[in-house]
This record gives sequence, C-alpha cells and structure tokens, in this order.
Amino acid sequence: MENPYIKQYPDLMRGKKVMYVHGFASSAQSGTVTKLRDFMPNATVIANDIPIHPAEAIEMLKHTCEAEQPDLIIGTSMGGMYTEQLHGYDRILVNPAFQMGETILKHGMLGKVVFQNPRQDGIQEFMMTKQLQGEYQEATEKCFAAITPEEDKRVWGLFGLEDPTVHTRDLFAGYYNNVLDFHGEHRLNDSILMHSVIPVIRWIDDQQNKRQRGIVYISIEETLERNGRILPSAEKGFKLLIENYDVRLVAALPTNDRTYAARMQEWAFENLGVPTYNRLILTNRKDLLYGDYLIDGLESNGSLDFMSARIDFGSDAFKSWDDIIEYFGRLGGQ
Repeated sequence: MENPYIKQYPDLMRGKKVMYVHGFASSAQSGTVTKLRDFMPNATVIANDIPIHPAEAIEMLKHTCEAEQPDLIIGTSMGGMYTEQLHGYDRILVNPAFQMGETILKHGMLGKVVFQNPRQDGIQEFMMTKQLQGEYQEATEKCFAAITPEEDKRVWGLFGLEDPTVHTRDLFAGYYNNVLDFHGEHRLNDSILMHSVIPVIRWIDDQQNKRQRGIVYISIEETLERNGRILPSAEKGFKLLIENYDVRLVAALPTNDRTYAARMQEWAFENLGVPTYNRLILTNRKDLLYGDYLIDGLESNGSLDFMSARIDFGSDAFKSWDDIIEYFGRLGGQ
C-alpha cells in the first residue's frame, strides 16, 4: 500500500550537504536518515555513528563538521543536544535532550542499553553506568555557551507538544528566539518530517540561496467552513502552495478584541502547523499588502485595490479551492 506521506523535494538543498546527528541508542542507519535522503534526493545526507562517551562524541562531530562543512545540521533528541554545541552552522534541533543526565535517571535508563539500529562497529549494546550518566550530565552543562546574535539566527528548535520524554522547550527559549511547536511525540515520523521539519529546511535553504519566493496572501475567511473548521481543500491548497510560495494568512483587525490576535495565531497553528510561524497578518488595509497574489472573496478592507493579482474566491473562475489548486499548479511556482 502506498504511503501518502512519502514525497520528494528535488530542489530542496540541491547540491548541498545535510548532516544528521542521531539520538540516544540509535545509529547512522536510523529510519530518519533514510527518510531525509528520500525527501531530498539531490542533497548529500551525512550521518555517522555517535560514540557512547560524550567527550568522544562531540570531538568526532566537530571533526566531521570541519571535514565536511555541512550547509545544515539536524539533530534529534540527544543529537539535538550535541548539535546545539556545533557553532558556526545552520542548525535544526528536534526535541533536543538538554538534560540528558536527568533524563537517564528519570526514565530508568541505567543498566544495559540495546541499540535500536545496527552500528558500523558492530556493537549491539552497552552499559549505562552512574559514571557514564555523570559524563552526560557534564556534556549538557556545556550547552548554551557563547551565543551571539548571529548564532541565535542560525538555530531553530522544534518541540513536540505530546513528547513524553524530553521537556526542554522553555530552557531553549531562554537562549534562542526561533522556537517552534509541532503536533507529535518524541520520535519523528514521516508526517512530522514532511509538515514540520521540511518547511524549516525550506526557509533555511531560501535564506542561504538569497531566494525570494512569490508572496501569496490568503484571507482566513476563505479557509473556513461555516462551523469555523478549516476546509479540507483549503488545507490541501495551503500545503501545496508553501512548496513554491511564501504563503501568509490575513485576517481583519478588530478594534475591540484584544485576544483576537492570539486566537487567530492559535487557530493557524492548530490547523496548519509550523509553516504559519510569523506568517499571520492582521490588517484592515489589504490594499497596502506587498506581494504577488491575494486569495480573497471579500470586497472589504481594500481587497479590491490589492496592487497585484487578486484571486476572487467564489467567482466563476475560482468557485472552490480545487480551482485555485489547479490554477497555481499551472503556474508552476511563478
């Protein structure tokens, strides 16, 4: 049976190197490495088995960075903790285990640990002793050192709202600004990679290439059913549009409701997730928006005077989101 989440992005990180740093008791042969290679077929995904001892691990990772000069480093769980310490590179930390020493004790990880995936050295298991646990405690204490404004811009933290194992979001947010939540647990799956990690990789790739995508504004009213839920076709259209455009949501700005902005941002995240980060605009002057397209069926708030192409939702040409999807599909990102 075909997996609906498997999709390739041939242009994403094309010709670049992406280094993956795996989590605790995993290896370079984890399923995440395979998926990253599937999703980005024209990027080189580098992954090595991480040594058991933290001091050896961080030394090996820094060595690999110097030799490979990766364009992007992605670290998950324990790998996220190590990745934070690899200064000078664009980095994505997914559920980073910044409290590894405490996590080992809290989750009863002392004793025999069996690797979840095969390793190149053939080792299948190791003993987590109190001494080794102390080494992990010392390793985590080296995080968040010498963070410059430039470093802050290069690090993204992604945190699963249903993660039962690691809870370091607030700790990360005390040092970095790019803090993102996603619906998911500790381990990554295809859906999380595709809908939460890939969009961040795309932002980083665009920034590195100084690529300016066409801007598409979507009036939130055109995504809603009568009961306030998102139209399934609108959700589909949004996910397709973000592959080629910088998509932003637009809502009116009421003058007598101070909680409206927070509620709209919450709605956007709940329905559309990570790609809505910093992309909600509240305005009563749509004619002042600078961009390439506006998808809107309302004629108020300056919509009719939008300076570029206005997609008249509900008209004969664009009766539904299926018509909009077909239209932008023909444009091919233009």
